[in-house]
Amino acid sequence: MKKNQLILILIFLIFFVISLLTNILGPIIPAIIQSFSLSMGLAGFLPFSFFVAYGVMSLPAGLLVEKYREKNILILSFGLAAFGALIFAINTTFSVALFSLFIIGIGMAMLQVVINPLLRTTGGEENFAFYSVLGQFAFGAASFLSPQLYSFLVRNIHTETLTGHMEWMNSIVPKELTWISVYWVFALIAIVMILIISAFKFPQVDLQEDEKIQLGSNLRNLLRKRIVWLYFFGIICYVGSEQGIANWISKFLQDYHNLDPATTGATTISYFWGLLTLGCLLGLLLLKLLDSKLVLILFSSGAILSLVLALNGSQEVALVAFPLTGFFLSVMWSVIISLALNSVSYAHGTFAGILCSGIVGGAIFPLVIGQLADQIGLRYSLFVLVLPLSFILCIGIWAKPLISNSRIK
Repeated sequence: MKKNQLILILIFLIFFVISLLTNILGPIIPAIIQSFSLSMGLAGFLPFSFFVAYGVMSLPAGLLVEKYREKNILILSFGLAAFGALIFAINTTFSVALFSLFIIGIGMAMLQVVINPLLRTTGGEENFAFYSVLGQFAFGAASFLSPQLYSFLVRNIHTETLTGHMEWMNSIVPKELTWISVYWVFALIAIVMILIISAFKFPQVDLQEDEKIQLGSNLRNLLRKRIVWLYFFGIICYVGSEQGIANWISKFLQDYHNLDPATTGATTISYFWGLLTLGCLLGLLLLKLLDSKLVLILFSSGAILSLVLALNGSQEVALVAFPLTGFFLSVMWSVIISLALNSVSYAHGTFAGILCSGIVGGAIFPLVIGQLADQIGLRYSLFVLVLPLSFILCIGIWAKPLISNSRIK
């Protein structure tokens, strides 16, 4: 197998692992609440600690990659992930959980910055769009499997089912904290990734002008533009909506429909991520037929309707409508990013760094929902997400990109 093909497989594996580590919080939040006797307001600090790292690290990570190169940053990122997972697995307390998630979040933010330029160089510019979609499918597959992994471990730790190579888990995982087994597995995965990456020789990545992050005049000029702030807030709204729903689905089903978060809750979150991934397929087709602004309006309207049905409907409706919100969220990230970058004519790398900092929305909205849930209940606090989804719908109305998406006539 050619060297570049092996590196491409490694890159897709990195996409997979990023998603595996990122999207586990939703399934385990009910278990953490029970184990630590947390209010939902305090539980909201768990995703906050993870995603605030993106706001802190997205721009500096671009500068670190330019100075220390891709391989070193990949090893450092997985080193941070392994360290964060291990300290949480060994010292299972709420305060350590917050610190651990912040450290893992920093590692994931650095990986996100490295991965796309490396994919472009390895696969070739002419194949970049195709390989980007494959990377997103690897990301989506892990999002689907992550809750299933949690469900398998929780149901089988300290039972006769867990035998052979996984039996060591029984000796290190407390019976009353079976969910912490996920972080032992994550620490092991991160260490294996360090060993694999260390064995590879990476190609020289020459960043294009629109991939470089410049913190001088370009950044100042961008920050003076109202349109930059609007799109930055758009990314905050998207990631906040995505994580706000994913992190609280399981707890909502437990509180309002008496469904087991380790089985039905985890499965519903899997379907949420699975439909979000499949929605990308339809989105790719629609973006070849329709204006991206219209696609954004249609999908954001569908997301609002699905969310309202999930929160107000019966158990059967909720089990269908929550995953459907994932389907309608599927195209929002790529459409908002493309509209944003096509709305300015310079410093696309710096602008992309600003937009990636908007991933901090995954910290803000789950925290707000948790705080409000203690006051008015989780059902009514989740209605807050109608506001960011409505803002995304408005982007489809007021956006005026310099270049529209190419369509089949």
